[in-house]
Amino acid sequence: MEINKRCVPSQKGDITIYKITNANGASVEISTLGAGIVSVCVPDKNGNLADVVLGYSNPADYFYDGPCAGKVPGRYANRIAKGHFTLNGKDYNLAINNGPNALHGGPEGFQNQIWNSHVENDTLVLTYRSADGEEGYPGNLDVTARYTWNDNNELTLTFDARCDSDTIVNLTNHVYFNLSGENSGTILNHNLWIAAHKYLPTDETAIPTGEFADVVGTPMDFTESKPIGRDIKCDFTALKYGKGYDHCYVIDDWNGEVKDIAILSDPVSGRSVKVSSDQPGVQIYTGNWLEGCPKSISGNDYHDYDGVAIECQGMPDAPNKPQFPSQKLNAGETYKRTIKFSFLK
Repeated sequence: MEINKRCVPSQKGDITIYKITNANGASVEISTLGAGIVSVCVPDKNGNLADVVLGYSNPADYFYDGPCAGKVPGRYANRIAKGHFTLNGKDYNLAINNGPNALHGGPEGFQNQIWNSHVENDTLVLTYRSADGEEGYPGNLDVTARYTWNDNNELTLTFDARCDSDTIVNLTNHVYFNLSGENSGTILNHNLWIAAHKYLPTDETAIPTGEFADVVGTPMDFTESKPIGRDIKCDFTALKYGKGYDHCYVIDDWNGEVKDIAILSDPVSGRSVKVSSDQPGVQIYTGNWLEGCPKSISGNDYHDYDGVAIECQGMPDAPNKPQFPSQKLNAGETYKRTIKFSFLK
């Protein structure tokens, strides 16, 4: 495994970008800005390499971008209703940065910080300390994200976090895939399978109602692989709220062990990515609001539906929904989660 790095100056200090290349010439690039995946170059059915994740031409453009492209949002990924939760009888109020709600840990969340980094053998290790009170969250939280890339074109991300007081944590990666290539246009022709017979309906502000709804017989059903665009324009309330898919799916028979939860495939290139995780939910977001984000790696504009995010995570607003799996982290305990992307052709 070959690991190279380069540094790019920014308003918050140097951003380091690591390039990890395997024995087959396939590579990934990871940025210390937001612990982000900024490039994945893998072969198609004919052996031709292409970058299959959305990224920007300027590494500093990842600061404060609306799509949160490729990065690790936190301390709590996804939404918390009205930026409020109660923990151990105490009320906490967070920054409101998505309509009436808190999103991705707030405007100064983990995704907009430069993480510390070093290499251990073939693993890239990124660390960040979130101070007590940062963006309104309790406790000093130490987070580690480890990325490993192997000769089978498998990218594994493992998280661990510890806090000196009780807190809440929800970590994921917000990478967007386009398996035809990052500047190839729509992903609505990609096929998607999800290991989920239920999803979380939301109100008009994308906060779950608390219901676990069946997908079968609705446009939300991906229990059998189908084109993402087949039902996306259906007259269905959930799709109207988000201008497409932007919903958390409830993983079937979740038991906290790593299992296959989604497969995205592109009939044109022949590429697929299998997503595996031990998380209880997966947010599917079809890039419904990509228009106007920073220029692509190729220097062109991205448009709505040019990428799809498959975000393995705890459930949105879980601190306010006792029926959802808890995202509470007790002082002195360790939060551990795994996400694995296996690229196939």
